[in-house]
Amino acid sequence: MNVRTKIVAVVIPLLIGSLAVSGLSAFFVATNAVSTVTTEFLDFKTDQLEQYIDGQWRILVDNDLDGRADILLAAQAGIEVYARTMLRSESELIFAIDTHGSVAMATSPLELSPQESAVLAGLPPTPFRDVVTIDIDGDQRIASRFDYVPFGWRVFVSESRAAFYRNLNQITWRTLIVTAVSGLLTALVLFFVVSKLTSPVTQVVGAMRSIIASSDLGSRVQVHFRDEIGEMSQTFNVMVSELDKAYGRIKRYAFEAVLSQKRERKIRNIFQKYVPQELIDRFFENPESMLVGENRELAVLFSDIRSFTTISEQMQPDVLVSSLNRYFSVMVELIMERGGVIDKYIGDAIMAFFGAPVGRENDAHAALEAGMAMVEAVQLFNREQANLNLPEFHIGVGINYGLVTVGNIGTERKMDYTVIGDMVNVASRLEGLTKPYQQPLIISELLRQKVGAHVPTRIVDAVAVKGRGEGLRIHTAQRNLSDNGNRAWEAHNRAMEDYFCRGFADATRGFRRVLELLPGDHLAQMMIERCERYALNPPDEDWDGVEVMTSK
Repeated sequence: MNVRTKIVAVVIPLLIGSLAVSGLSAFFVATNAVSTVTTEFLDFKTDQLEQYIDGQWRILVDNDLDGRADILLAAQAGIEVYARTMLRSESELIFAIDTHGSVAMATSPLELSPQESAVLAGLPPTPFRDVVTIDIDGDQRIASRFDYVPFGWRVFVSESRAAFYRNLNQITWRTLIVTAVSGLLTALVLFFVVSKLTSPVTQVVGAMRSIIASSDLGSRVQVHFRDEIGEMSQTFNVMVSELDKAYGRIKRYAFEAVLSQKRERKIRNIFQKYVPQELIDRFFENPESMLVGENRELAVLFSDIRSFTTISEQMQPDVLVSSLNRYFSVMVELIMERGGVIDKYIGDAIMAFFGAPVGRENDAHAALEAGMAMVEAVQLFNREQANLNLPEFHIGVGINYGLVTVGNIGTERKMDYTVIGDMVNVASRLEGLTKPYQQPLIISELLRQKVGAHVPTRIVDAVAVKGRGEGLRIHTAQRNLSDNGNRAWEAHNRAMEDYFCRGFADATRGFRRVLELLPGDHLAQMMIERCERYALNPPDEDWDGVEVMTSK
């Protein structure tokens, strides 16, 4: 047997075996990867949906609405709308069935056959999420499912199996074709090359030239003999292998560096206009932590310029913009130097929050200090306005404290780091109450409790703001009260407690004492009129002192 025959007899089986092993390995790795991605993809969406459904149910329970069928249906309809927003392809389907196997919610029209309903309803209940394979209208789907007992739902987040494995099947066939063609071509080339070989040295030289020409460090040469030429071939293979590893490490380090730079730019672009620089730097050890939503307790502040439409009609546009910019510069500085984050400008209004992305023990106190400072600063601002013969600005500030959802909300083209939730709406309503009560600053009971006795506060009223059924006490606060002011506020708070206890005569005497100390006080005069009205026409037995507000 000549050398060429020996080489062909050894190399061809090795080549075919290597290609077969590589192809099978690639197929199994790709299949496992797709299965893993499929499970993680569906599990992520399932987790998001389950959190949202649970959040909707908690809202119903917290507001004692879980017994109302119309509210329950509205919440379930909202869940269906939210589920549609999670879809990223036409083949995705999110649906829920009730205990009878009937469709209770679906992101697209869905009719289950009796057999399909029986199969889905017959799945064993589980307290955890799991991934199952189901058949819907002849389409095999991979679904992550969970049972949500309060609604009596079994929820499925599914995607067509063909959507996940379509590309893998195409790649598999293409790989087989490429492998077969490559094997055939390689065999032909091998016969041609072997006939031209004159010595093992020529093979090594050819491999070197191939690497130089293609820059493919995956090339290796066969070691046929245990002599100096064989040692040279082995050394050549080791050298190329080490170079390949080094090149791979360089590419990985470069890729990680690019990702790190992109993450840093992303974080800085989000926060650099709203958060002090030292605050941003604290997050670069784990930047992704501030790109996800979370629930946390913090303070939300709203401020608004009263009668701004009337003011704007009295000023030229350029003068108006200049005044607004000066006003915003003063107010924003007061907020940010106390650790607040400017959420957004709403026309002439400012929305800010204290407690995110970094929470502090004094967030509530810092928010109140900012609000009082804004009320005081607008007086200095109005002196400048008077010197410029321009109208004065009068503001209202509302502050609330409680649980909100905070995070980046929007799309990749436009995203805001903001807070949402019922507590935010209440803060906005508190700002609106500054007008009828003629108080520059109104805070919630929760904020007053967090602040404690560090700042003098005065009970304004107990109200049910528009959009909420339950009442809450509201307060105002002020620094540097005079002696008469301190006595008046203490008398007013005692009179308010008499008022809430239906002691209208005692309350009236207390409010008159306030007027003696603070002549012309609007709150005292308002409460005297209300007490006199209730003294003549007592309220119902279930009266709790809460005034229902019908406007924002």
